[in-house]
Amino acid sequence: MSNQELPLTDVTSPLCEVTPLARQPLTPQAATELAAVFKALSDPVRLRLLSLVASHTGQEACVCDISDGFDVGQPTISHHLKVLREAGLLSSQRRGSWVYYRVEPAALQQLSTLLDITSPDGVLR
Repeated sequence: MSNQELPLTDVTSPLCEVTPLARQPLTPQAATELAAVFKALSDPVRLRLLSLVASHTGQEACVCDISDGFDVGQPTISHHLKVLREAGLLSSQRRGSWVYYRVEPAALQQLSTLLDITSPDGVLR
C-alpha cells in the first residue's frame, strides 16, 4: 500500500474559473463551489492544519508531525483533514502506516486570484 493515493471525494470541481471579486461578480456555480472551500477554512482547527502543512518543507507533512498541539483527539484531526481534502485544499498519500498531506497550490492560487483587489494594471482598487 506504499505510495498509494487515498481516494478523494471532490466537493468542488477542479479549479472553477474565477476572476477577482473586484472586477467581476461570481457566477452562481462558482459561488457555490467556492463557498465549500471557504466553509472548510472557516474552522480554526482546519485553518491551523492547513497552515501547518503549508509551512512544512515542500508544503507536505506527515499527520504524525501536525497532530500535536491541538485540544482535540486524533479522530477529530482526521475529520478536519478529510474536510480540507474534500474541499481540494490538501491531497494525501499513504506511505507505510502514515498519511502525508500536501497543499494543493492551484487551490490556494484560485483563492488568491479571487481575493485580489488590484486592477489589471496593478493599482489597488
